[in-house]
Amino acid sequence: MRVGVIGMGSMGMGAALSLLKAGHTVTGCDMREAARAEFAAAGGAAIASAAELPKGTEALLLLVVNAQQTEAAIFGESGAAAHLAPGAVVISSATMAPDSARALASRAEALGLLWLDAPVSGGAAKAREGAMTVMASGSAAAFDAAQPVLDAIATKVWRLGDAVGIGATVKVVHQLLAGVHIAVAAEAMALGIRAGANPQALYDVVTSAAGNSWMFENRMARVLTGDDAPRSAVDIFIKDLGLVTDMARSLDFPVPLAAQAQQLFTAARAMGQGQKDDGFVIRVWQALTGIKLPGDAP
Repeated sequence: MRVGVIGMGSMGMGAALSLLKAGHTVTGCDMREAARAEFAAAGGAAIASAAELPKGTEALLLLVVNAQQTEAAIFGESGAAAHLAPGAVVISSATMAPDSARALASRAEALGLLWLDAPVSGGAAKAREGAMTVMASGSAAAFDAAQPVLDAIATKVWRLGDAVGIGATVKVVHQLLAGVHIAVAAEAMALGIRAGANPQALYDVVTSAAGNSWMFENRMARVLTGDDAPRSAVDIFIKDLGLVTDMARSLDFPVPLAAQAQQLFTAARAMGQGQKDDGFVIRVWQALTGIKLPGDAP
């Protein structure tokens, strides 16, 4: 299958490589030269603009940051729409508001394209294993057209209904949990350090006991070694928790924990940590209390 992948960050690169391994003809698009070089070295075609996408591309997987980037990648001046085959499927995997997903799908369908509202989860490691989780909604025709791509990138595909926007809704709710879990994981580790607990021992106890979470285990492991390279950056959760609070506000639904977590991530960005790994929201507590993190240089 001729597949285009736009956005080869931590998740997009893994998905593009998984598609290559599955035998698809894959063109990966990213503005960053390093990402293009990595993908080209693996045997894929690498381009810097969606305008360079091969004519007749049958499926387009979008793993960009938000709805605005999704819109530009497809419908912008240098967008991909003109290069897609008639009836091609667009697999939209950026986290966005349900209303944005519906609006973009309507524009694509007016051009004769199929649209799958298909946010993903799993992180960079799962993406490279072809083992992501996809929370998708769309027509039966869109699912059928996207199936070869989904088979290559995911081990779990949730079919949530035929209405675009349901996938986006579930992902926004998921991000509420993810963001709060990261924030509370950092708070717990910071409290333990301030109280004099050995950080590694604290980590070992929590990850073997009922208080553990996937986010604590994953993110605090990097805090222990000082590895703040962004697999998912602080800035991403400012955006995603903003989607949570916006959706909740539209429903007159209170989300105090999500709102507090968003403020903590915003504080981390104000400290210059916006492009650091999101677990390093712990630096907010470091700034407030003067704790030394285990991975900090002497």
